[in-house]
Amino acid sequence: MMKPSMLYLSAWILLATSQVLVAEDLDASRQWGQWRGPTATGVTPHGKPPLTWSAEKNIAWKTAIDGKGSSTPIIWGDQVFLLTAINTGKIAPDLPKPEEQPERPFGIKFPNTLYQFVVLCLDRKTGKELWRRVSAEMVPHEGHHHDNNYASASPTTDGQRLWVWFGSAGLFCYDMSGELLWKRDFGAVSMRRSFGEGSSPALHGNRLVINRDNEDQSYIVVLDANTGETIWQKDREEISSWATPLVIEHAGRTQVITSASNKVRSYNLADGSIFWECGGQVGNVTPCPVADQDRVYCMSGYNGSICQAISLLAKGDVTGSDQIAWSLDRGTPYVPSPLLFDGLLYFNQSNDGILTCVDAETGKTLIERTRMPEVGRIYASAVGADNRCYFVSRDGATLVIEKGPQFKVLSTNRLPEGVDASPAIVGNQLFLRGDQHLFCISESNP
Repeated sequence: MMKPSMLYLSAWILLATSQVLVAEDLDASRQWGQWRGPTATGVTPHGKPPLTWSAEKNIAWKTAIDGKGSSTPIIWGDQVFLLTAINTGKIAPDLPKPEEQPERPFGIKFPNTLYQFVVLCLDRKTGKELWRRVSAEMVPHEGHHHDNNYASASPTTDGQRLWVWFGSAGLFCYDMSGELLWKRDFGAVSMRRSFGEGSSPALHGNRLVINRDNEDQSYIVVLDANTGETIWQKDREEISSWATPLVIEHAGRTQVITSASNKVRSYNLADGSIFWECGGQVGNVTPCPVADQDRVYCMSGYNGSICQAISLLAKGDVTGSDQIAWSLDRGTPYVPSPLLFDGLLYFNQSNDGILTCVDAETGKTLIERTRMPEVGRIYASAVGADNRCYFVSRDGATLVIEKGPQFKVLSTNRLPEGVDASPAIVGNQLFLRGDQHLFCISESNP
């Protein structure tokens, strides 16, 4: 018979081993817990998604999603999270009907009906809805561009909590079972031409970063992720932008890097002081920065074109200085964010299927403004895994190319509905959110 001490030791070893296995299985590098994935570059180091699929082939499941949203699906363990805004059709009688409103650019109308701002949690294995929470129900104070919606910011999670940002409808923190832990109302802001909001929250440790560039008073705020209390807030001399902040540790500094029309800025996560800043971006900045061990790459492509490779060791105002290793003035994206994959920087021109790839170290162009076959307009940001790059167009086509300095097409795949949301990859599964469904694409079970 085993002695009690040995029994306790064996039990402890078993418990410790199981905890290690769980920790390995839920290692953040194997999840898609934030906008742009575990590396914040669009790349997952452990993913092996399918090369080919269609409406009938390699679809593990698809789930209908009510309402509208273009936020990226966020995956942790066996849970998939995504956001949607549902028009209830309930009319607020004191507000003007859309047909009675003045003409605005792009035909944008302000709603007069109640919307539900909803968080969905699905089972990763089956697509079955596990829970949903209505974070808020209200009439949005502004309209949005016909290609945008009220649920375009992606949630973020650390595997214990889920942070959900609906912009003017509020910020909400849930546990993984859907219990509301806290919420914050930052009030409504006016966006350029009422295009709508879209910047996603960024998490680093127990600090949550919200960048809120708008047409009133722009600001950046860092919150205690546990409580929602403000740690610091800084006003910004910026107009509307939609770029998600990048938080990165480098050489003993934890930087919050924001890209916007007036300047790219690096803030000290601890207190909001500015490490460095750089002018040169163009209007309506939407692509988020990506970084490697030496530089951050910031780009924009509306009414102009610019890509800047800025040293992470920079200090002060580095506009036009040698702290910019290299720059490009053509071929950069308007909406999609770039893909940084093993030293190769991929991006498309404006919102078109025209691809450029440069050597991130030198800025040398390797693939120069090459038309991607069967790919039309693009809003989704490209993702990378298993030495492949995946580019998704608005009409539901996904072009897969081989990672490398030459343009080598591996496959073209189509779904029967449009896709604006950026994809996510976990294990051997690729998640694509279409206009009406969330698709889980996989050659076999995860």
